[in-house]
Parts: sequence; structure tokens; C-alpha cells
Amino acid sequence: MTETSTESVRASYKVRASELVGRNWLNTGGKTVTLEDLRGKIVILDFWTFCCINCLHVLDELRPLEEKYQDELVIVGVHSPKFEHEADPEALAAAVERYEIHHPVLDDPELTTWEAYSARAWPTLTVLDPEGYIAAHLSGEGHANGLDVLIGELIEEHEAKGTLHRGDGPYVAPPAREGDLRFPGKVIALENGNFLVGDSGHHRLVELAPDLVTVVRTIGEGVKGYADGGPETARFNELQGLTLLPPAVAAQAGYDVVVADTVNHRLRGVELETGHVTTLAGNGVQRLLDAERARGNRSDDWQWDLGSEPLDTSLSSPWDVAWSEKTGALIVAMAGTHQIFSFDPLTGAVAVFAGTGLEGLQDGGAAESWFAQSSGLVFDAAGDLWVADSETSAVRRIVLDDDGAAASVETAIGAGLFDFGFRDGEAGQARLQHPLGVTVLPDGSVAIADTYNGAVRRYDPAAKTVSTLARGLAEPSDVLLDGSVEGDPVLLVVETNQHRLVRVPLPKEALTVDEGASQTQRPKTPVAAGAHEIVVRFSAPKGQKLDDRWGDPTQLKISSSPEELLLDGGGTSVGLTRTLALNPDVADGVLHITARAAACDGEPGGEIPDHAACHLYQQDWGIPVVLDADGDTGLTLDLRGLD
Repeated sequence: MTETSTESVRASYKVRASELVGRNWLNTGGKTVTLEDLRGKIVILDFWTFCCINCLHVLDELRPLEEKYQDELVIVGVHSPKFEHEADPEALAAAVERYEIHHPVLDDPELTTWEAYSARAWPTLTVLDPEGYIAAHLSGEGHANGLDVLIGELIEEHEAKGTLHRGDGPYVAPPAREGDLRFPGKVIALENGNFLVGDSGHHRLVELAPDLVTVVRTIGEGVKGYADGGPETARFNELQGLTLLPPAVAAQAGYDVVVADTVNHRLRGVELETGHVTTLAGNGVQRLLDAERARGNRSDDWQWDLGSEPLDTSLSSPWDVAWSEKTGALIVAMAGTHQIFSFDPLTGAVAVFAGTGLEGLQDGGAAESWFAQSSGLVFDAAGDLWVADSETSAVRRIVLDDDGAAASVETAIGAGLFDFGFRDGEAGQARLQHPLGVTVLPDGSVAIADTYNGAVRRYDPAAKTVSTLARGLAEPSDVLLDGSVEGDPVLLVVETNQHRLVRVPLPKEALTVDEGASQTQRPKTPVAAGAHEIVVRFSAPKGQKLDDRWGDPTQLKISSSPEELLLDGGGTSVGLTRTLALNPDVADGVLHITARAAACDGEPGGEIPDHAACHLYQQDWGIPVVLDADGDTGLTLDLRGLD
């Protein structure tokens, strides 16, 4: 394992930070921000992209630090896009507004600053000290406690040196947006003919009349937060999916609608007659997989214990919910852990339904399958589940057995984490771009809210083909078959970035679009064939130590695309170093590396106290490589590396 003290690593050398270069700045009132402007401040560079659920988690982790150290700390978001749509400056501006980012954001569409700081994953955090030197590199989420300690150390050090300057930073608040809806997420039809919308940007539910304009009522105070209670006092936090329970189940459960309260990491129940909101599952603590599972290295124990009490269970960014008649339970797209969960509204039981928790696209049995930020769910007439798997730009199907258990996972559309595009035709060659919603059409085909392509697509399971039903939409995040209008059914689309719902007729003839297939454009690392050393740096924060009570608490999981790239060194094992053997006959590919480390409160060399708080650090990297005789023979990554 790799563990060093903060002091010894930081004292070894200092590296001057590179200038911040990009296309534009947001949240600065139009001003360009330089490192000289930030001198005297502790700076956290947050390399993010707005599609990434882990990046959104980090935004929320950083908010308390922004508040606590508002005079000493400046956070700078460096937006380095993964998808083509994310390079659109208007889309970025909308995302900065949507996620209520209260610090400067550098628009870095060409990944100039990303490369200057050797970022390799979303999210990556780089800490700069008040003199402009790099103090730490961190990857992934879960670093809030360690950052708090490090910031305190830097304040003490630079206050003593006279190099700390307190005062306001360069943030300038943008004007507030008016309107009944603000970045709506998901919608359902109610039995009274109205529609219930997750008004994510206002942190509430809105019931709309059939004209899609008239507000019948709102449920929720409209202020970000968490509170149960009546429609005027309840609070949500960036809620997303919602679903109606069958009347018989609702009568027993005592509520009619289940809401995925995403940033609160909870499931909430709503009684429609009164508008009363209650919490069904989730303790508000985000699940970062399971530290017990990681430190025990039980990689085969995919369906780990989630806790006996639903209100004591940790969830992670539930994004959509759907009722399963075959299972007799609610199915939840748990975007934050890249899994599908189930929830029984009558017993309160929470369980893993499918997915190991590893991010990616892997089919097979439920216990072996990988998902990537699943964000939309719908059941078809056969009782099988269709999933909009956004980060792999994929549509997946979970086939259920006769008992309602997940039997197998299949990919209908999609190729991998870094493959996307706008291409119709045969499903194996078709491409989407970060879809967030799905619904089943009367003929059994599946309509897809192809969010970043601004389109609604159609997948025909019989012919295994993809076509386009509509385009020119502004980030459609959900799609619903609407039979409430006269004549043929139409599609009801949540057009998130236009802050509205629109009806789109089902065309007699679908479009066929081919704007090509793309891959995320990141620089490829030249590597030499043969032996290749992987080293992941991890330094536990001050006040924590690696949890070695059950053996080595660190773990690496390594694979490649294509599989033939790795001749040796793949798989899962303890430790943060590994020697790979790269195939000289493969020109290029991607190394997929997942690192984990479990640490608990306690001092190095001492015992971990009973009931100490424990923390799991994890990051997934996809490293594009090209084989080159003069290439690198090793790769060093930072899970938590200090300079």
C-alpha cells in the first residue's frame, strides 16, 4: 500500500502552477482571471464536466468549504468537456446556472488548462497555495474532509509567512431567472388529466394543467433543502424522477407518488390529495459504494448489505424511479453508484437490483453488469426494464425472470464510455449522446430523450434499428407518450434548457440522420509495448490512517479496450501498484483503471478507535494510449497525491 505523511510529501519539492487559459470566463462579470489575481488565496481548481455525476457530487462537497473559508479560499471551476455538446458555450452557461455554481468558471473546450495540469479524469482537483505553487492533486470525490484539513494547514503556514491575503474573490453573481419552471427534469401524467413535473431548478413539484402552461399547484417551498411536511414547507434538492404507484399499493403505503430527490440522496413520498411529503428511504449521506466491502476486497459480493432500516440507508443520487408490476417493487436508477436499486414501498426494503458499481458498459448477469450514470427508466409490456445509461450514451435492457428478478443485461444501443454521436440505422452502429429519458411507444418500440443531441430517437427492438423522431430541442431530459389529446398520441417532451414542456407529434415517417460517430477527444498517452508500471499515489489526510485491520485496504481493478491490449496484469487485486504487459500488436486503446483506498479517523502508527468514521476514496480513469517504441513505460495517477 502507499501511504505517506502530508508534511514529508509536501516538503519534497514545489511546482509552480500553470496559467489558466481557455475560451471564456463565467461568473466574473466578463473579467478574465489570472493567477496573479489569485495570489494570496488558497485556490482549488475543479476540473469538471457537466454530464458527470461525480463532478456534480464534488460541487456539493465544495459548497461548505466555500462558505467556511470565504475570505481565504477561491474555487475555480475548469470546465473541460467530455461530450461535443458540452463544448457549446450556451450549454455550459445553462449548466453553471442550473447547478447554482457560485465561483468563477473557466470555459476550457480545447482542454488547454486540463492538459497543463495533467488532468486525466473527471473530476480532478488541484490545490494551489497562496504563493501559486501546487499543493495537492486529488481525483474523484469524497475529499471534503481532507481538503478541510489541508486548507487549515495552508492558512496557518501562509498566515505566519505573511503571504495569505483575506478578502473577496473574483466571483460575480449572474442575474436571476424568472419563470414558473426552471430546468425541469422529469414528468408523469396524473389521473385527473394534469401533469406533475419535477421542477428541478426551483426544488419543487409543479402540477400543470393540460395546456402545459397553467400552474395548478406547487408542492414544496421552492427553496433548496430537506424537510418533510405540507406543500408549503416541504423541501427538495434538485429532484429528478417521479412515478405513480398503483392505487392498491398507494392505499397501503399512504402516498401516491415516489420522487427521486437526487441531491438529498433520498426517496420521498407524496400524498396527492394533501400534498404532504415524507421520506421513504435514505439518510442524506451519499453512498460511495461501501468502505467495508472495499477494505475486505469482496469484489464478488455485489449485493452487499444496504442496512435493515430504509431511513438509515445511504443512497447516491437517485435519478429516476419506475414501478415494476412483475417485481412488485419500485426500481431506482442510482446514478451515483452506477447501479439499479429496488425499493419495496410496503416493507421499506432497499436492495441492489443490477450492477456491480463499476462504471462502464458490460452486459451479462445482473451480478456482473456495469452501468454508467443510469438516468431514465421504463418498463415494457413484457415487464422488462429499459434504461437510459447516459455516460455510455447507451440504451440498455434488463430482462426479468418470472419471479421479477433481474436475469440479464443487454445493450441495445451504445459502444462505451467515450463513444457517442448522432447516427441512425443498424443499432450496432447507431450512436446517441448522453440520453436521459426513455418511454415505450404503442408498437413496442422505445422513444429516447437523446439529450445532448437535442433530439428524440426511436429504437425498434424487432428490427434492431434506430431512427429520429424529432430534433432541434434544447436538452430534452424526459419523454412521455401523451394520449390526452384528440387524435393520434403525441410525445410530451421535457425541454430542460427552454424551461418548458412541449408536445411533439409522432411523425408518419421517421428521419434518418447520420452525423457520424465520435469519441471523447483527449490526448493519447504514448506508451511502449511490454512491461508498464501503474502507480496510484494516495496519502491519507491528516487525522486519518489506512484501515489495515483486515489486510491491505487498497485495491486496483484494471482492464482495457480492446481486451487484447493487455497481455497480463488485468483484473482486481489489492495494492496501488501493478505491472502490466502491453501487446505490441495493438496500435491503441484505453486502459480502464479503478483505484480504491479505505481510511479511518486515527493517527498513523496508532490504533483506529472504536466507532471511528471511515472513508472510501475511489476513482475511475479511462486513459487513452497509443503504442510507441519511445513511449512511457509507466503511469502515475493521483487518487490523493500531495506536492
